[in-house]
Amino acid sequence: MFAAIAPALAQDTFPTRPIQIIVPTGPGGGTDTAARLLARVFGERLKWQVVVVNRLGAGTRMAGESVAKAAPDGYNLLMGINALATGPLVYESMPYDALRDFAPVSLVLVVPYLFVVHPALPAKSVKELIALARARPGELSYASAGSGASNHLSMELLASLAQLKLNHVPYKFGIQGVVDTMAGHIPMMMTTMASTLPQVRAGKLRALAVTSAKRDPAAPDIPALAETLPGYEVLFWTGLLAPAATPREIVLKLQRETAAVLREPANAKPLVADGGTAVGSTPEEFGAFIKADTDKWARLAKTIAINRE
Repeated sequence: MFAAIAPALAQDTFPTRPIQIIVPTGPGGGTDTAARLLARVFGERLKWQVVVVNRLGAGTRMAGESVAKAAPDGYNLLMGINALATGPLVYESMPYDALRDFAPVSLVLVVPYLFVVHPALPAKSVKELIALARARPGELSYASAGSGASNHLSMELLASLAQLKLNHVPYKFGIQGVVDTMAGHIPMMMTTMASTLPQVRAGKLRALAVTSAKRDPAAPDIPALAETLPGYEVLFWTGLLAPAATPREIVLKLQRETAAVLREPANAKPLVADGGTAVGSTPEEFGAFIKADTDKWARLAKTIAINRE
């Protein structure tokens, strides 16, 4: 009897102290914006005290480890990103298992990448780019934010599906690749819509496609890459996770409130302004999403070379 009452009490009394949302990226980006939105609205609607902590280091692993090893009581949450799925491809050693050591709460935001080329490149569509790359195998280069970065893997998935041989040029920071692509030093790149859509509109870059399965409402004139390569889909994602043994009643309470926040158009607006989609999934849906993303990149990793750290 008492064992049955305990979960209900945990849910009814949670939270009784401040909640921390640990963000593995710096202030100002989409992941940080999503975390601060949840913190603010939780405070306004529910009178919860929620603190956002940017914990950078070890390529997002420091933030993930701090939550994976935290007490499973709902007071330390992770605003996880793609790196949870791609980390094992990049690093020889991981301090946690993304599928085992976290309890998914809710997928918060998905954002497609933008496939851009320098305007001088004689390809005005993905079909023309594929034909050009096949005619010049190994000659066309693309920029990325580093070996194993999401935009590196996005291009390698394109090359794999289209059977292309491309030259990878990794940069320490993605913005450096954007600058060199605009300057014409590198012909193409997968990058975030927020960082490059204004340059596309200004004619400094040419957008060939978005990486979502369908066209994005923020740029309906830009085709989806899947229109040329069926089955292609790559999304940057961020979502809320708790330590693995967190009581399900607390996970569900956090999920319900997260989904309620994201359903409000005024709350979702700053997240979708740059091509994102606010989600608010169930824990089961988010868990399946992470597994599918992890499996996809693991399959690709068997066919390409990644410099692991």
